[in-house]
Amino acid sequence: MSAKLILGTEIREQILEEITQEVAQIKEKHGKVPGLVTILVGANPASMSYVTLKIQTAHRVGFHEVQDSQPETISEADLLALIDKYNKDENINGILVQLPLPKHIDEKKVLNAIDPDKDVDGFHPVNVGRLMIGGSEVKFAPCTPAGIQEMIVRAGVETKGAEVVVVGRSNIVGKPIAVMMVQKGRGANSTVTVVHTGTKDLAAHCKRADILIVAAGVPELVKPEWIKPGACVIDVGVNRVGEKISEKTGKKIAILRGDVDFEKAKEIAGYITPVPGGVGPMTITMLMLNTLRSLKYKLGLM
Repeated sequence: MSAKLILGTEIREQILEEITQEVAQIKEKHGKVPGLVTILVGANPASMSYVTLKIQTAHRVGFHEVQDSQPETISEADLLALIDKYNKDENINGILVQLPLPKHIDEKKVLNAIDPDKDVDGFHPVNVGRLMIGGSEVKFAPCTPAGIQEMIVRAGVETKGAEVVVVGRSNIVGKPIAVMMVQKGRGANSTVTVVHTGTKDLAAHCKRADILIVAAGVPELVKPEWIKPGACVIDVGVNRVGEKISEKTGKKIAILRGDVDFEKAKEIAGYITPVPGGVGPMTITMLMLNTLRSLKYKLGLM
């Protein structure tokens, strides 16, 4: 029997509708809507495409959205001054600086210049610390891990006491989702193991997972025999392995594979996310939710 698919495309629609309704209610009661600024330096095609999706989504849910595009030649000092301006702007609740930045700009310095209370990406050291403490200290969880946790909850997967194995130890996904799943609270209370390239017998660790979260960046790393029957498998990997001609458009499109051998794994797992259409759509969705949370903190609604 095939696993139940956890579709990020469907869960995204549910959450965006919830956000839209809440934004309308706050606007009616308080005369405010969440403000989000996206700072794009240069004209990297991938960055421009991603920023466009953020802008479209922000408009859809009723946000005040500011797109601030800067030339690739902007100095580090000028970029830091721009961030400071938005830190002080009462109408802005979330600040995003699209990465990567030009080589002459220190990304770490730029990200750390964002007011932690407007850091809706959740990457500022202050927000990383808040995440580690957990509970009411957490303001903004990083968007991809937050999306993963939301998918698990909305799929109805039990996390309390579950054995969670996280494959990958990145600062963007692996480490934060491990911290989130071990905390007390909704969608957590799990026993967590983090495995990586230095782990002995990776397969054995994966095999005992009730919830297996794979964020290794290696196409089809996890084999079907590594999966415990009935487990929930969250595949974060999006790996380009080639190209094909689209039947609809006749144009070349990328062939994408996850970090899990999906076709075989779905016959063993109880729940599984596809690639594409799984975790990917959740990242921008949780970014919108974090921006809404930022306004709610400011209005004393949280």
